Amino acid sequence: MTTTTNTTTPGPLAGLRVLEMGSLIAGPFAAKTLADFGADVIKIEPPGTGDGLRSWRAPEGETSVWWHVQARNKRSVAIDLRQKEGQDLVRELALQADVVIENFRPGTLEQWGLDYDSLSARNPKIIMLRISGYGQDGPKRDLPGFGVVAEAMGGLRYITGIPGQPPVRPGISIGDSLSALHGVIGILMALYHRVAHGGQGQMIDVALYESVFNMMEGAVAEYDRYGTIREPAGSAIQGIAPTNAYPCADGRYVLVAGNGDSIFRRLMQLIGREDLASDPALARNPGRVARMEEIDAAIAAWTSRHTLEQCLSALAESGVPGGKIYTIKDIVEDEQYVARDMIRTVKLKDGSSLKVPGVVPKLSATPGGFDAGGPDLGQHTEEVLREIGVNDERIAALRSKGVL
Repeated sequence: MTTTTNTTTPGPLAGLRVLEMGSLIAGPFAAKTLADFGADVIKIEPPGTGDGLRSWRAPEGETSVWWHVQARNKRSVAIDLRQKEGQDLVRELALQADVVIENFRPGTLEQWGLDYDSLSARNPKIIMLRISGYGQDGPKRDLPGFGVVAEAMGGLRYITGIPGQPPVRPGISIGDSLSALHGVIGILMALYHRVAHGGQGQMIDVALYESVFNMMEGAVAEYDRYGTIREPAGSAIQGIAPTNAYPCADGRYVLVAGNGDSIFRRLMQLIGREDLASDPALARNPGRVARMEEIDAAIAAWTSRHTLEQCLSALAESGVPGGKIYTIKDIVEDEQYVARDMIRTVKLKDGSSLKVPGVVPKLSATPGGFDAGGPDLGQHTEEVLREIGVNDERIAALRSKGVL
């Protein structure tokens, strides 16, 4: 579907075969991350419709541009998992797979005989990542779970927003993406265990809400010891000062993180508040938190007299962390993103080009990359099935039944 220039160095996961039975974001994002680093990802999609992500957000014809990010490097195989013949094909594919990724509601794969116990009985080395809203057990396991619900249950939604106003959600499905990354971590640990400890696979159970909850820092300990419930703090962070967004003379905002002790002193000297810089009560974070409004007002009085660029230049010269609030336009045009190859261009089959994100993280010896964006639906069906010994006669029969 797409091509781009890529490193000739094999990725660190070259030779790893991944069978993806996921849709939309969480499972496919995990598989995409593995594909970026050389894994052969075979994506199973329903014939006719494909992954629902193909039509999400900003489609061009029948394909979303998002698809060329989420499905890059993958091979698309169209199989109807609701039919027994389709389930049989997946069992055959799983015999040659190292990893299976799925994000169906718990119990779905058990109904199809494609759960971990069933697949590992025939392929003991197989590793299965299962991503769901609430995990594979517990009283909520059977409830439908989406990232938006997980973000609230995991604690993120409550602390996001302006004090006294309704909570807001991040403008992305952060719960799904966090779950995908936790899943990738689990897969890599399971692969290491398989190599180091006898070749046995295992199942990785990732719950969306737990992945969000894992990002909640010291909230549990603070509540248990002090009864403290972290509250929304707008653009600041509760209990840490000063760090906030401050207005500039040109109507923009500058982010300033002056919460390190020595950084705070440099910041106060920069803005002409030597009295605050030398105040022993403000030498440590607890004292600054108690006077957060006073400190924020002093910083805002300085930033409001300067443009954003003037603020950024002065902060950098003084060794104080500062930044602007980036739009996606800012990101695409930023020299740091460009220098680190984080904005890449792929060519689509119609001859047009499309900017897409680069690969994270960066490995020195075996860097990741991508040679293709999202495949057409079922583009690799016959190729993949022939690799496991399915002949043309059987493929034709399966097509006639609508299995493929």
